[in-house]
This record gives sequence, C-alpha cells and structure tokens, in this order.
Amino acid sequence: MKLFKSLLVAPAALGLLSPISASANEVHLNDISNYSDTESFELFNSFNKEEPAQDLLLAGGEGLVDGEDLVDSHDHSGGFSTTTSAAFGADFVIGAVDGAGYKQEAVTFDYQYGMTLSTSFTGEDSLDLVIETGNAASASGTILDMNGMADVMTLDGITYTFPLGDKTTAMVGDSTDVSALYSTACTYSAFTDLLSDCGSGTAAGLGGGTDAGAASSATFAAAYDFGNGFTLAGGLSGAGGDTAGLFTKESYDVYGVQAAYNADSYGASLSYALTETSTTAESSFWGVNAFYSFDGESLPSISVGFESEDPSGSATKEGYFVGLSWEEVGPGSFSVGMASTANFANTETETYQYEAAYSYPINDGMTITPGVFIKEVNGADDQTGVIVKTSFSF
Repeated sequence: MKLFKSLLVAPAALGLLSPISASANEVHLNDISNYSDTESFELFNSFNKEEPAQDLLLAGGEGLVDGEDLVDSHDHSGGFSTTTSAAFGADFVIGAVDGAGYKQEAVTFDYQYGMTLSTSFTGEDSLDLVIETGNAASASGTILDMNGMADVMTLDGITYTFPLGDKTTAMVGDSTDVSALYSTACTYSAFTDLLSDCGSGTAAGLGGGTDAGAASSATFAAAYDFGNGFTLAGGLSGAGGDTAGLFTKESYDVYGVQAAYNADSYGASLSYALTETSTTAESSFWGVNAFYSFDGESLPSISVGFESEDPSGSATKEGYFVGLSWEEVGPGSFSVGMASTANFANTETETYQYEAAYSYPINDGMTITPGVFIKEVNGADDQTGVIVKTSFSF
C-alpha cells in the first residue's frame, strides 16, 4: 500500500525537494517507489466537449443550473477544472513462495490498482487523494506489500499541502504518514516491502492516521528547506487507541522529526520517532541513513541504514540494512540488498532478508521487474520466492 500512499504527497514533496535530485524517500519518495514515473495529465482535456454545458445535465435536472452562470472564471465546460490532474498505476504480480508457512509452492497471481487526483487552488497548494483496490492475499503479494482489499475501491488517503512562506511546506490529512515530507538519504531501488524501508522503517518511515480497528485520525506535517540540500521535517498524528482524536489520555499518538542533507552523489539523514503503544507505554526510535553514488556507469550507488528501538520496559533493539543499485545495466537497472527482518535485542537471534531484482522498461508506461528473495525464519525453513512484477503507469 505504500506504493500509492507515496503518490498522495508527491506534488508537494517534489516541489519542496526539487533541488535534491539524489534523494529517494519511500513517500519513500523512493518507492515515489514504483510509481514515481507515473505521468499526470489534465482530465479537462479528456472531457472537454463542444456541446453546451447545460446539455450535460441528467434527465430531470433542467432548470437547476443556469447555463449562463456556468461561464465564469472557473468554467469547466462540462469537465473537471483545468487545475485538476490524475495519475493512474497498476501492478500485476505472478510468483511462488516456498518455506515456513508456504509448503505448497503454489504459483499465484495478484493485482493492485490506484489512482491519484490532485487539484490546486492557488498554483502553490495541492489537494490530493488516493483511491485504490487490489486482491493481493498471497505470499507474493504480501511480501511486496500490495493491496489486499478484496476488489473493493477504497479512499486510502486525503491531504492538503500548502506553502508557509518561501521555504516551508505544510500538510494536513487523514490516513497518511507523519514521514510523508521526509527526504531520507536512500537511493536503493527496493523490490520487497521490507527493504523499501532502507533499514529505518519507523524512525524514517513513521506512519499514523489510522490503526487497525480504530477510527482514523488527522496527521500534521511540515518541512523546511534551508537550501543547498539541507532540510528539516517533522509531524504528529494519531495512531489508534480507544478514542479517535489527538492528545487525549485514551488515544495513541506518534511524533517524528528528521534532519537531512542530500547532494547529487551523497547524502545523510538522522530521524527520530516517538510512538505510544498504550496509555502507559511508548517506544522511541533513532534512525541513520546514508548513500553514496560512485562515478561511472559500471559502479553502483550504495545505501545503508541503521535503526535503534528503545521500548519502555524492555531492552534496546537494533536493525541494519545495506543495498546496491546499478542504474544502467543493459536496458534496465539492477539492485541487490539485505536487511534485518526486524529490530533485535542482543539476546535474540537475528534473522535477515536478502533480495535481488532487475527492472527494465518495455515502453514509457510499462515496466517488468523479475526478482528473488530469501527470508530467514528462526526455527523453521527459510522462505524463498521468485516473483515477476509488471507495473503500468498512465
């Protein structure tokens, strides 16, 4: 689901971070992961017709709208506003997973589909919403974090982003992440969902807005661009609890902040998050990410990540990540990486997940990515999978 949530804040985040060409956050603006190349187009051009607008009224609607009143500075001529754009994306996945919990080695097919609608009212703001669906209930779909919505269209998030002065961007919304405006220093092109976190899934990928079985809650976030690659971002959100809302004794709230520097060939970011897990317990997270891109087409960019988790009442835990990405390997790009499957205490046995994938475009709107992964499981056989993902953007 992160694939389409990243679309939700793309217009605002890209506007803020346009000087930071090497940054790739999972609004990761990584993962804007797998749909970052989705092209927007103005719906007005598709729906614009020569017929008078009053002819487009539904039967029985005559007289409800004065045709002359439609001709004003906001005339839509029977279509959407000229400031409204849409982007669409779909994934088809076929694959098989073997190992702990998946003994049948079944070959499965999954899909997900999403659309983003964006409207600007001043030319500098953006109202964005994401509608998505999918049927990904198999192991392949789960490991890629595809949408398993049982073929039901759902409004997955809505945000309004606007400038505060020349250097600050603010965002308020529902069902979106606190980290939506972060610029985490990671250029790795992840295949599986775990590695898309770049090793700091909570500190630098702090969620919010909703919790399973709980009413949704608002998210507030802001980012400040100092120029020359330096940014500071943060936010807060509700994350469930017994009461919908923010800052109540019964609600669970989350807070996050990130400082980052991103240049053309290197970058680093430091992230902090505080999450309430009950009315009396909380966990704090620190995350460090960095990347370096070597000169030359044959050399990869390397991304690394580290996260420290300090739950109240238990031992500190840590997790790691490293990934290599080659941007030009034949007609496509190649990536290989590994990460801890979770944060582990010193007394626990660490397990890791490994992946490799090759992504190549068939045309401007279609990309095929075959990939493999191995996930270690304590006390059981490793999970291994072979998956082919076909992505469409239009």
